[in-house]
Amino acid sequence: MIWYLRRVAISLLLLLSIAAIVFFALHAIPGDPAEVLLSTGGVSPDAATVAALRTKLGLDKPILEQFATFLFAAARGDFGTSLVDDYPVIDEIALRLPRTLELVFAGALLAVAIGLPAGVAAAMGRDGIFDRVASGAAALLLAVPVFVVGTLLVLLFAQVLRWMPAGGYVAFDRDPARHMLLLTLPAIAVAKGLAATVFRMARAATLDALSRDHVRTARAKGLSPMRVLLRHVVRNALSPVVTVLGLQMGTLLGGTVLVEYVFNWPGLSTPLLRAVEGRDYPMVVGIVLTVSALFLLINLIMDAIYALLDPRARSA
Repeated sequence: MIWYLRRVAISLLLLLSIAAIVFFALHAIPGDPAEVLLSTGGVSPDAATVAALRTKLGLDKPILEQFATFLFAAARGDFGTSLVDDYPVIDEIALRLPRTLELVFAGALLAVAIGLPAGVAAAMGRDGIFDRVASGAAALLLAVPVFVVGTLLVLLFAQVLRWMPAGGYVAFDRDPARHMLLLTLPAIAVAKGLAATVFRMARAATLDALSRDHVRTARAKGLSPMRVLLRHVVRNALSPVVTVLGLQMGTLLGGTVLVEYVFNWPGLSTPLLRAVEGRDYPMVVGIVLTVSALFLLINLIMDAIYALLDPRARSA
């Protein structure tokens, strides 16, 4: 229990640090958000109008007071109101976050479904044809950027073969089949890097497990190859895979920004990019904190799963 509480405390401190870094970094960027909001059609607003808007938005208060106010509000789940469209930030996040999470978890499931069995199979047939081809493909996938993969998928499956739509979004409750079809290509693009990483970790862990004494003993006792594989090899290979999944979830969350843009998937990327361009402090900080909290939560869950698979981790 103490091990879990320590992990939770560290995560909360990290989240507070992220909030401080993002908040103060945004306020350090040159330019006045009030002036940006009032500058339409290339016409500069007068000083009195800018000052009135700054007072209304609370930008005239000391920076530390603004940060403290934000923290107390964020602790209640209130990230304020967007400076651009006067819309509650939490409502925008609540609308778009499920779509981003759906894309992330679909990509993660696809990556594990491909990478784990492929890594185990490659290790079982070490230096064979499948091992060489799969290892080369994994290296290639790790080298190619996600937006290049997304663009190639659109070009091949939407433009050349015309098997899939190029992008878009339809709610699942409106048209489940269309929704899953539109999710397929973005999920593949998100999964490509993680699948390659899972493959390499699973292959290395399986090779290590195959060389262990207890595996050789199990084989000597006459256990079937499938039972040895599932009970003694795959279980030991799962621990590093779970670890790498936790570490890579942040990469997946970050990678979805480009994927959502390429496939026109209406997740968090659109309001985030718009908020950065418009100096919309509440929207940027709210989205970044939400994604950071999710990343830390996923890591906590992965730590718990890893501790169940390997109780020695709890003593670390």
